[in-house]
Amino acid sequence: MAKDKEKSKGQKLQDELSFSFEHIGKIRPKDIEPSIEFCEGYKTFMNSSKTERECVRTLEAMAKKEGYKLFDPKASYKSGDRFYYVNRKKNVMLVTVGKKPLDEGIKFNIAHIDSPRLDLKPNPLYENTEIAYFKTHYYGGIRKYQWGTTPLAMHGVVVLKDGSCVDISIGENDDEPKFVVSDLLPHLSAQQNKRPLSDGLKGEELNIIIGNIPYQDDDVTEPYKLMALKLLHDKYGMTEKDFTRAEIEMVPAVKAADIGLDRSLVGAYGQDDKVCAYAAVMAAFEIKEPEHTTVTVFTDKEEIGSEGNTGMASRALDHFVEDLCDIFGVKARNVYRNSICLSSDVNAAYDPTFADVFEKNNSSFLGHGPVLTKYTGARGKSGSNDASAETMGQVIKCMEKENVIWQIGELGKVDEGGGGTIAKFMGDNDVDTVDLGVPVLAMHAPFEITSKLDIYHTYKAFCAFYR
Repeated sequence: MAKDKEKSKGQKLQDELSFSFEHIGKIRPKDIEPSIEFCEGYKTFMNSSKTERECVRTLEAMAKKEGYKLFDPKASYKSGDRFYYVNRKKNVMLVTVGKKPLDEGIKFNIAHIDSPRLDLKPNPLYENTEIAYFKTHYYGGIRKYQWGTTPLAMHGVVVLKDGSCVDISIGENDDEPKFVVSDLLPHLSAQQNKRPLSDGLKGEELNIIIGNIPYQDDDVTEPYKLMALKLLHDKYGMTEKDFTRAEIEMVPAVKAADIGLDRSLVGAYGQDDKVCAYAAVMAAFEIKEPEHTTVTVFTDKEEIGSEGNTGMASRALDHFVEDLCDIFGVKARNVYRNSICLSSDVNAAYDPTFADVFEKNNSSFLGHGPVLTKYTGARGKSGSNDASAETMGQVIKCMEKENVIWQIGELGKVDEGGGGTIAKFMGDNDVDTVDLGVPVLAMHAPFEITSKLDIYHTYKAFCAFYR
């Protein structure tokens, strides 16, 4: 057999100087099985965490099982201690105390646990032509037409008149009813077809069907609405006025599932950004004696700008860090300036079906590992953190030291749009910050797609970062 042709001088130089991101399945096939196994737990996590409140409950239960104790601002803590703090049932902060003094910096890892959805309006219930409906107000950036005829489940909480708080969940179990937004049949949609795609379904048309049987009393003016109210009252003890004291979210009634003949992908609602949240919490559990204190944060409201007292624009994390600083006798500003943060958020995976909105050389690809995103923002990097070269170098060094396969990426072509993450808020606190997360196909759709290899290597990247 003839020997392989020896590489030319130019080919050798090209190998030495060039760099490309490759599919993990090609260069690290031994990671396929571990990634499949890792994502079994991920799918279970997703099915129990449709909303931010449910996600907090799931994370708290997981943390307790791993030995985390509820944070006590009056306690003393030492290296290796693990504790957690919950803010208003919508944020969780997990801490493992490191070997080094706190003012030498914290390793922050922050993921958000809210996702686009349909929220009920404060006065949502009505009937029209013998059908009972809920009026909705969409939350976050959605493509409204995707939510028509999608089976939905009802999740949330309601505070009753007596002050008790009742959890609501209808539509997740096989024997429970689902809910739906109707859409026109093609035979009658000639005028609707002339609308721009963004108005295929308008916001005020996202009305959810909840019933079609009347309450049996000829003297009742709205019998279909009353029947719906009666059923809710029988199940939860609520009245129509109680909707004003409720947070009710309508989310896709779909379970996380394997996608593809090879089962290489995961399909689920809310993977932006719970996929990073799961990888982050599993990495936090893995690293038990870090050099630097680790603080893993699961935050809310990112999809609407991180507003409110459970979003990263609030002082909630600052106050928690100040409490830590009081315990260890250091100043918060010294801690922040010596810290580093991963804004653990997803990026858009390259979609060859819609290739014209991507710049291929700077896109992330399914199966190529977590995507390191130097900056987000829109157009001229508006609203972006824009990580420094030193920060990029530090994070890349962590990953390569532990043989993590990673890639670089932007969110599409420069003038096509853009998006933001929580990175800028940590940057405002004088913390070196960069985005690192899983590439996602069909981001913000009712059913998003990710690669199991990417999820697994994101977990490995987070472990490397904490070490």
